[in-house]
Amino acid sequence: MSPDDFTERFAGLRVPIAKFLYRRVEVKDVDDLSAEVFEIAWRKGGVVTVGEELPWLYRVATNLVANHRRKNARAQNLLAAIVAPDTSPSAESIAVADIALAEAWGRLPATSRQILALTALDGLSVAETAVALDITANAVSVRLN
Repeated sequence: MSPDDFTERFAGLRVPIAKFLYRRVEVKDVDDLSAEVFEIAWRKGGVVTVGEELPWLYRVATNLVANHRRKNARAQNLLAAIVAPDTSPSAESIAVADIALAEAWGRLPATSRQILALTALDGLSVAETAVALDITANAVSVRLN
C-alpha cells in the first residue's frame, strides 16, 4: 500500500479511533495505542476491504485494548507478588494455621501465649520480651520453661 493510498483510506479515521480508545483505556495510553492501531493498518491495510476500514480499525483497537489490559493485569499481579505486604500476619494466626498446634496453643494461658509468640515467632530475646510485656526477664524465662 502506498503512502497516498494509506492516507486516503485511513487518515480521516484517527479521531473516531482516539474516541474509541478514550472510552476504554486511561488517557495516558490513548496516543500509544492509537499509534499502534495505525501501525498495524499501515502493515496490513492492503487486506482491508474498501469501505470497511473503520470497523476493521475498531477490531484492531479492541484487540489491542484487550492485550493492554492483560499486560497491565500481569504487571499488577507481579507487583503485588514481589512487594512486601504492609502488615504481616500476627504470630497467633501463624500458629493457628496448624490444627494440632492451634489446639495446644489454645490450652496455654494468655500470658504464656504472648511470651511464646514474642520469643519464638517474633524473634525477641528474653530481655526484649520482658520489656514488651512489662515483666521481669526472670518471669519470662520461668514461663518459657
